[in-house]
Amino acid sequence: MPEPTDWGRVILAAVVAVTIVAFGVALRIVLGRLTRRAEHTRWAWDDLGSRLLRDLAVTGAASAGIWIAVLILDLRQGLRDVIAQTLIALIILAVSLAAARLAAGIVSSVTLARTGVAKSVTIFANITRVIVISVGTLVLLQSLGVSITPLLTALGVGGLAVALALQDTLANLFAGVHILASKKVEQGDYVRLDNGQEGNIVDINWRNTTIRLLSDNLLIVPNARFADAIVTNYHRPARDMSVLVQVGVGYDSDLEHVERVTIEVAGQVMSQVEGGVTDHTPLVRFHTFDDSSIRFTVILRTREFTDQYVVVHEFIKRLHQRYRAEDIQLPFPMRHVVFDDAKR
Repeated sequence: MPEPTDWGRVILAAVVAVTIVAFGVALRIVLGRLTRRAEHTRWAWDDLGSRLLRDLAVTGAASAGIWIAVLILDLRQGLRDVIAQTLIALIILAVSLAAARLAAGIVSSVTLARTGVAKSVTIFANITRVIVISVGTLVLLQSLGVSITPLLTALGVGGLAVALALQDTLANLFAGVHILASKKVEQGDYVRLDNGQEGNIVDINWRNTTIRLLSDNLLIVPNARFADAIVTNYHRPARDMSVLVQVGVGYDSDLEHVERVTIEVAGQVMSQVEGGVTDHTPLVRFHTFDDSSIRFTVILRTREFTDQYVVVHEFIKRLHQRYRAEDIQLPFPMRHVVFDDAKR
């Protein structure tokens, strides 16, 4: 410790420390403005880099200023060691938090670039943040002289007990990671489960998948059950899809004429009704001699799954009206009963 009369060294140390801290604060302000500008650019890495420097600016400057002041004051070796250890712990803590934020930002940026869905990346970013902070905490304890070997052993045993107690929660967690990593379904996709329930996926988090039904209610499905279910994704590989409409006409009908009229009506629906694929050529395929009619399938195409309802609605109305105008019969089911007069 300097002599009490050595005020020059004390003042110099204080001026140096305050100057360096002020420089760190000014640097953080400048980097904050650069970060806000970088957010408007397409490249995401400049945002992450400027944010990392901004997070470390004040902590790094304050640590450097304090240490330089300690060297100027020429403190006792024991006190200097305590201050050095404290500064190292502070730097490790600041670097761990900044690194966790950087790693989470990198994971979010990469995942968002591949999936295009912001909510899907939350689980990956949170897992990455927890891992980095956990490693930083272990390094911090090691720097403070705390042996982490017994801690790791205790965490291993405790982790096994927690895993057994929370096996359903962990199953949902890893199932959610698998669902997001496989990219078979994503937020916004229209899916149908093997139990018949269907709707748009609105969120996939660490525990469950939320589906908005057509009734506008929310269906909450645990990730483990969703991962094991047989799922039909109507938005993959493309959103547009074929719609099959079953129709029947009487046996006395001219099938060439029926096909021509049906395709004409279907083409009008495709081009005029919202949700139809305008460049799709409708198809008619006869397939069954039924009890009272000849059955055939009309193949339409819609831009999305939910568009089929209004498209089929308009097609049936217009087809019925056109069949009446063309005198094409849509027969009722009927059965001929023949009696044998010889046995009466």
